[in-house]
Amino acid sequence: MFWTFVATVFCGLGAAGIALGIRTLTKKKAPRWLIPVFAGAGMLGYLIHGEYTWYEHKKSLLPDEAVIVDTEDDGIYWRPWTFAFPYVTAFSTVDVDSIGRDTGNPDIVRFTLYRFEQKMTDAVSHRVHLINCQSLELVPLGSDGTPRVDNMKVLDQTDPLVRTVCSS
Repeated sequence: MFWTFVATVFCGLGAAGIALGIRTLTKKKAPRWLIPVFAGAGMLGYLIHGEYTWYEHKKSLLPDEAVIVDTEDDGIYWRPWTFAFPYVTAFSTVDVDSIGRDTGNPDIVRFTLYRFEQKMTDAVSHRVHLINCQSLELVPLGSDGTPRVDNMKVLDQTDPLVRTVCSS
């Protein structure tokens, strides 16, 4: 977050420098308010660029054994442009190396699901899950290793998570 702040300030200073250059070229006939407008636009432009390129950047850093199974691209009301041009704000991956059929039942598979979120700082969480490949029931495991049946979900056969985990 610190480096994002530093880069944002420098983008604002660079854009203000462009406005100063415009004022110099026009022999001070361009309005003075152009400088803070350019500075603000430069900082805002950098932050928007960072939001829209976050997903591709994070995806490029993933190892080969990570398979993306879900993305979220909701509009954000305090960023009205996201309703017209949505961007990925969160995604989930499965580490295919973590898939294990050591549960005693060949239809039940254990795997680790990672969730990446774009917030003020990047947030990464992971949780071990069990999936029944026949009934398509997904159950997260608690920190003590017991299934959290109260959080059970029934997935669709076409869900990328089902295709990734059950085909391994």
